[in-house]
Amino acid sequence: MDDIENDLKNNYNNSELLLAQVTLLLLNDAYESYSNLQNRSMNSNEKILKNEKDFFYLNTIGFLERSKFNYNQISKFQSNNTHNEILSFYNQFYNGVINKEDPKYLLQNVNAINANILEKYIVNDDNPYFSKINSLLMEIKKEIQINKDYKKADKLAIEAYLDNYEYLEAAIEEEDPKLMTDIEILLREDLRKLIKNNEDPETIENLINEILPKLNVAEKLVNKNHILDNQTNENKGQNLANINELAKGFGTFSGMTKKMGEAEDPLKSMVRENIDQIQLKLQKVLKFYKDKQFDDALTTSKSAYLDSYENIEIPLRPINPDFTLEMEIKFAELRNLLQKKAPYEEVQQKITEISRGLDESERLVSGTGILAPSIAFSSSFSIIFREGLESALIIGAILTYLDASRNDRYKRHIYYGIILAIAATAITWIFAQYIIGISGANRDLIEAIAGVSAVAVLFWVSFWILNKIETKKWIEFVKAKVWKAATTGSIMVFIMLSFFTIYREGFETVLFYQAMMSFAKYMEWYVVAGLVLGLAVIVGIAIIIRKLGKKLPLRVLFGLTMGIGAYMSITFIGNAVREFQEIGYISTTHLFGIIPRLDINLASMTGIHPTLETTLAQIILLVIYLIGSLYVLIIQPRRKKQIESARKSMSDLKSDP
Repeated sequence: MDDIENDLKNNYNNSELLLAQVTLLLLNDAYESYSNLQNRSMNSNEKILKNEKDFFYLNTIGFLERSKFNYNQISKFQSNNTHNEILSFYNQFYNGVINKEDPKYLLQNVNAINANILEKYIVNDDNPYFSKINSLLMEIKKEIQINKDYKKADKLAIEAYLDNYEYLEAAIEEEDPKLMTDIEILLREDLRKLIKNNEDPETIENLINEILPKLNVAEKLVNKNHILDNQTNENKGQNLANINELAKGFGTFSGMTKKMGEAEDPLKSMVRENIDQIQLKLQKVLKFYKDKQFDDALTTSKSAYLDSYENIEIPLRPINPDFTLEMEIKFAELRNLLQKKAPYEEVQQKITEISRGLDESERLVSGTGILAPSIAFSSSFSIIFREGLESALIIGAILTYLDASRNDRYKRHIYYGIILAIAATAITWIFAQYIIGISGANRDLIEAIAGVSAVAVLFWVSFWILNKIETKKWIEFVKAKVWKAATTGSIMVFIMLSFFTIYREGFETVLFYQAMMSFAKYMEWYVVAGLVLGLAVIVGIAIIIRKLGKKLPLRVLFGLTMGIGAYMSITFIGNAVREFQEIGYISTTHLFGIIPRLDINLASMTGIHPTLETTLAQIILLVIYLIGSLYVLIIQPRRKKQIESARKSMSDLKSDP
């Protein structure tokens, strides 16, 4: 004990704070020694020799007297009343030991001395975070050694790290990154692991004694070059996160950096698992908060960060340290809102921000992979091909009809309409981007509505195509439109005909690509590549139709584009429902372990998310497509054949003499 006491004193340069801590450490050791002896004495199965009893009593008195001696060296910093109180508690403890009183009565004296000394030397210290951590570590010792309360000790350990050390990390990292990491691991992982496993007090005390000197070194380094933003005395009764101090960590990362997706595969799996746990905990936070269970909400939010997101930070920080810090701040802001008992809507909004950040965290760690970009490329190609094919066929048929009817003079007006439609489509895209850009907090809602709108349009267009799947019907449809325009002889009719033919598809294309871009994060170039290639193919098809007069297998092409439209609809509806869930418009029932948990990029490109609501929406839409296709492709043609057959039979009967 002499060595520990001397080492601590030397490390802390005999500061008043150290003397206060050593005083309490000796006091707690005195109580522990006495308590162990009394407990063993009351155990009828255990015999204690007289010499052993004498040793324990002398040991207890020795710890107590040395604690009181240290206290007398710092007593000048106490008020007279407090000083007299502390001395009376020491005397009561001493007399209780002499009279062999029940340890539980003496514990009141120990707690009173702890409270009086800690209050003085923690609140008035110039470095509140270091001081608070030190005092919390002392309290952890007391709770484990004296009260055997490991649950409370864990809460104190969380407070030491989450509500204090986190605000020191940026300053310490600037001076000594390794020291910052060492202390972080000791506090966040090692100490809490020992407490959670209910390890013996001596093991935990040894770890705390390892942490204290490192904190002292860190304190000296920070005091040289940093002024901490102390917010600990504000909002009494609330231990609010110091956002200003956290924000000082931007740009301080000095470790090795990695590119997006360079994390090892086991870490990628670990990140997905932890994100799932956080999502579940965030839902619990909202439920607790809505039910006015504020303490449970706060505890769960701390667990979401400390037990889960801190694990994500390990592979994430080297990839994007500033984003990692942004997420730390968001979690801290959530805790502040919970402690302030802010309106439910504000808490919900902050949790939505965190959920978005969790998706981004997974993207940064996992990377885009190969399959998801391939789907993004093929989906983009399919959209522009489907929309462009329809336009190319109509415009091609119009021009062919004009050639056949020797109305070449109207061709240029067709081209004017095409140019105007392309310009209008570009303006629509810019306007849509502008609206989304200025939507702010409502951006998520707008993107969700755009997704649902895309589903509705795709649904309508898909079945419209099914009804035009026969080549004969398609040609008749186009001829009717062109004949009507040619008979009027109006130039504007041809311009408007080509304009609306192209712009209708252009508007749909804008809607579809806006919906796709909202979830194809970091895959935008694959989307652009699919768009460019699709346009090139459409131009090629148009040339073939015009120059070579080739007929296309419309039945096959339209059937294919209908299938693509159905797939995109199901993807869009899954993502749209997920958007509504994240902003709180639709409840979330997680199905982790039932529905496959796909990589975030693959989930975005398929719309498959492990929630009941998204799954039901996709299944319902799929069933509607299947029933609709069955009706249009099989039932309806059979009925028409039956009607035609009946009409023919009636005609035959009438013509029969």
